[in-house]
Amino acid sequence: MTKSKKSGRNAKASPGETEVLREATESALIEDGWQVAGTPDHHTVPKKYKYVEELTHLEFELIKLQEWVKSNGLRVAVLFEGRDAAGKGGVISRIAQPLNPRICRIVALGTPTERERGQWYFQRYAAHLPARGEIVLFDRSWYNRAGVEHVMGFCTDAEYNAFLRDCPLFEEMLIRSGIVLIKYWFSVNDEEQERRFLERMHNPIKRWKLSQMDLESRKHWVEYSKAKDDMFAATDTKHSPWNVVNSDDKKKARLNCIAHLLDQIPYQDMKPVEIELPPRQSDVGYKRPKMSTQKFVPERY
Repeated sequence: MTKSKKSGRNAKASPGETEVLREATESALIEDGWQVAGTPDHHTVPKKYKYVEELTHLEFELIKLQEWVKSNGLRVAVLFEGRDAAGKGGVISRIAQPLNPRICRIVALGTPTERERGQWYFQRYAAHLPARGEIVLFDRSWYNRAGVEHVMGFCTDAEYNAFLRDCPLFEEMLIRSGIVLIKYWFSVNDEEQERRFLERMHNPIKRWKLSQMDLESRKHWVEYSKAKDDMFAATDTKHSPWNVVNSDDKKKARLNCIAHLLDQIPYQDMKPVEIELPPRQSDVGYKRPKMSTQKFVPERY
C-alpha cells in the first residue's frame, strides 16, 4: 500500500494536482516574503517585476490599510463584477488572504429565496454592508439585476428599468452615509474566456467554478455586452464610477486591481502596539493524562 502511494506521487501529475502545487508554492513564497522586514512604497512598481514579490508587497500594504480602516472606523464596500471566468474570484481571495476575517468579509450571495424575492430589491444586499472598521468584498452584487437577471429573463422589464433608475440613488445614499464604495468591472476577451472555460472543464480542481449558468451565458455573449453598456451608461457616475480591469492576464489583473484599491483610500502605516508575552502559568499540581488514553492522528509525514 505504501509502495503504491509513493509510485502514485512519482507519476505524472494531473492538471488538478499541478494547479494545487502551483497555488501552494505561490502561497508559501508569499508567506516567506512576509518574514522580510520593510517593504517598498506601493506606488513604486519596478519595470521588471516578479509576480510573487509584487503580490507580497501589496499584501503588506493591505495589512496597513486594514489597520487604518479599523482604527479610524471606516466602512469600505468593494464590488467585483464582470464576465464569467474573468478572474474576480482570484483577486478577491488574494485581497482577503492576509487580512483578518473579522475585519474583511467576502459576500457571495446565492439565488434569492422566495421571501427575498418579495423584498425591496436592495434589501438583501444592504444587510451585508460594512459596519465601522470593516471591509466587505462583494463577489457579485446588486448589479446581478442589470446583468444575468435581465439577460436571462429572471426579472421583468419594469424591474430592470426601475433598477437602472434607482441604483445611482441607492449608491449616492450609501456614499453620503460615509461608506467608501469602490466598483470594479473585470473585462476578458472572448478567446481568453473560452480558454479558461475549457481549462475548468478538464481540471477537476476548477470544475466546480463552471456552472450551467456560465455555459448558458456563453450563448448570450452579445446580449451581455449590450447589458453591460447600458448598465455603465446608467450607473457610471461621478461619485460612484466603474473601474475597468483588463483581466486577459490574470496575474497582472490581480496586481493592478490591488494597487488601484490601495490608492483609493488614503492611509498611513499604523505602528503595531507593543505586545509583551506573559509568563506561562505554573503547573500547580496539574498532571497530563496518559497519551495512551487519547486518539492521535497518525504521523504519516
